[in-house]
Amino acid sequence: MIAQVLVELRAKKLDKTFSYVIPKHLKVQVGMRVVVPFNNRKLEGFVLKIDDNIETDYQLKEIIDTIDDEPILNEEMLKLGNHISSKTLSSKISCYQTMLPSALKARHNFVINKKYVIYLKINENIDTSLILKTPKQKQIYTLVKNNPKILKKEVANISASIVKKLITEQVLIEIKEETYRINNECLEVEKDLILNEEQTKALQQIINSINTFKPFLLYGITGSGKTEVYIHAIKEVMAYKKSIVVLVPEISLTPQFINRFQKRFGDNIAILHSGLSDGEKYDEWRKIKNGDVQIVIGARSAIFAPFTNIGLIIIDEEHSSTYKQENTPKYDTIDIALTRCKYHNCPLILGSATPSIESYTRASLNIYTLLSLKKRVNDCVPKVKLIDMKAEIRKRNPIISSLLRDSLDNVIKSNEQAIILLNRRGYTTVISCKECGYVQKCPKCDIPLTYHKKNNIMQCHYCGYNTYKFIKCPSCASNKINEFGLGTEKLEQIIKEEFSGAKVIRMDVDTTRKKGSYQKIITAFEEKKYNVLIGTQMIAKGLDFDDVTLVGVINGDSSLNIPDYKSAERTFQLLNQVSGRAGRKDKKGLVIIQGFNIDHYSIIT
Repeated sequence: MIAQVLVELRAKKLDKTFSYVIPKHLKVQVGMRVVVPFNNRKLEGFVLKIDDNIETDYQLKEIIDTIDDEPILNEEMLKLGNHISSKTLSSKISCYQTMLPSALKARHNFVINKKYVIYLKINENIDTSLILKTPKQKQIYTLVKNNPKILKKEVANISASIVKKLITEQVLIEIKEETYRINNECLEVEKDLILNEEQTKALQQIINSINTFKPFLLYGITGSGKTEVYIHAIKEVMAYKKSIVVLVPEISLTPQFINRFQKRFGDNIAILHSGLSDGEKYDEWRKIKNGDVQIVIGARSAIFAPFTNIGLIIIDEEHSSTYKQENTPKYDTIDIALTRCKYHNCPLILGSATPSIESYTRASLNIYTLLSLKKRVNDCVPKVKLIDMKAEIRKRNPIISSLLRDSLDNVIKSNEQAIILLNRRGYTTVISCKECGYVQKCPKCDIPLTYHKKNNIMQCHYCGYNTYKFIKCPSCASNKINEFGLGTEKLEQIIKEEFSGAKVIRMDVDTTRKKGSYQKIITAFEEKKYNVLIGTQMIAKGLDFDDVTLVGVINGDSSLNIPDYKSAERTFQLLNQVSGRAGRKDKKGLVIIQGFNIDHYSIIT
C-alpha cells in the first residue's frame, strides 16, 4: 500500500504529495497525520490518498509512524482545502493547517498534552484495620468512601503526605480521567421569548428550508431581534439531531453572545476564537469532533468546526471586514460557509443591520432570500443628532460639543449609561517638533507613530513597530514638542477630569490584550460598576445594555478620509451600528454624532 503524503513545508515547489510505503504494522487512513523521512529530516504530513500499488523507477521510503489514531481531516475538509487552495492561490498545506488548532497542525516536535484530573476511590480488596491508625487517616478514608468521585486535590487539602502514604499502601486508588480546560457554566435556562409578526415570518421561511441549501440575508435594523430569530431557528434544527455553527465578527462580541446562548442551550456549546490558549482550542475542537456539543460559537476560524452533520450556519454582522482572513490563505468566511452549506445541504443565515452592498445586491437578484425586520422589538428608534464641529470649535468646544456635554452630564446624574465611540486608539496621533516640524514616523510604513501615554511609547498601528517618545527633536535638538490628535486614551482622561460623576472604562486593543479582559470589561459595565464606556469600533456592534440611553461619536466622519473605495459604506455601517446601542429596552435613546463633514451622504442617510 502506498500513501500520498502532503508534507508540512510551505515552499511552492513542494505543494504536492509524495509517495511513501505503508509498513504492515501501521494502520494508516486518509486524513491522518504521519511522520515521514524527507531528505535528511523527519517531517509531519497529511495522508491525502492511499493507492494499492504504484510502479516507480526508484525505491520508495517507508512511513516512520502515525501521529493520530483516527483521521483529523474528513472527506469534506479535504475537499474544502482543495477549494480554498484553488480560489486563493495558496499552498494546500497552508489551507489544511488553517483548519486545525495548533495541537493538530502538521508541525514536527510540537505537542500539546491533554488535560487530566485525578480522582480517588477506596480499594475494597484490602484490610484497612491495621493501616488506619491516626484520626486524619480515618477522616480521609471516610471522606473518600462517602464521596465515590472526589478530586485528589480536595482530599490533599487535609494532608498531602497522608494521602500519598495511603496511595502507596494501596488503601486509596488513583483514577485518572481526561477533562476539558473550558467547562461552560450551566446557567439557569431561560424560557424562549415570544416572537413578533416580522420575526415569526422570517423564522418560518428558515424552518421551511431545513435540509435544503438556501442562503438567507436577514436584514434587520438594530434592536429588531435578529438574535432571537437565530435562537429559535437553532432549536428547530437541533430537533433534527443536527449541528449548528454561529459566527460573530469579533472576540469582543462573544462574551455577551455566549452568555445569552448558555441561558437557552446550557453547556451544549463549544467556543472557538483567537483569545483561547492552544490547549483550550484543542479541547474545544475535540468536544466538537467527539459529538459532545451541537453548537459552536466563535469568530472567523470557527467556520472550520469539524462537524459531520451541519444543519445550519449563521454569520452575524455579515458586513464585517473581519470575516476576511488577512494572512495566507486569504479566504472569505462567507465563501467557506456557502461551500459547507452546499455540502451539507442546509441553509445559511447572513444577519446584519447594515448588510454589505454585495450581499444586498445578491438578495435583490434573488441569489439570496431577503428576510426583513423593519421594526425594533421595543418599537422605539433612538433620536439622532448631527453636530458640526466647525461651529463648536468657534465656541471653544474642540473635542466635546455642548450638546454631548449636557447630555452626558444628564445621563450620569440620572444613573444611566453612555457609550462614546472614538475609532482611534492611543493618546495622541502625531507628535512633532515646534521648531523644525519633524514628525516621528514608522521606518517601515512611513506613517506618523501614535503616542501611548500609559507605556510612554510611540507605536505604529499597522506593523506594530514601537519606540520611546522623543524628549528632544532628533533633527534639531529642540525640546519644544507639539502633540496633535486624539485617541481613546486621551478621551478617557478628558472625561474623567471634566465630569465629576463619570466612572469611565475603556475598551480597545490596548485594554483587551490580556486573556478574559473582554469578559471583565463587558461584565463590569453590565453590572453598572461604570457609567461611561469609551472604545473603538469593537464597541459599535452586537453589544446589548439595558441602561445605555446615550451614544456619542467623536470624529464620526474620520473614516471617510481613508483611501478606500468602501470608506463611505464602512462609515455608514459603523455609525448605524453604534447608534443601535442606545435605547434598546424601555428607555428612549439619543445618538450624537460629531464631525466636520456631517453633510456627507453616508452620514445624513
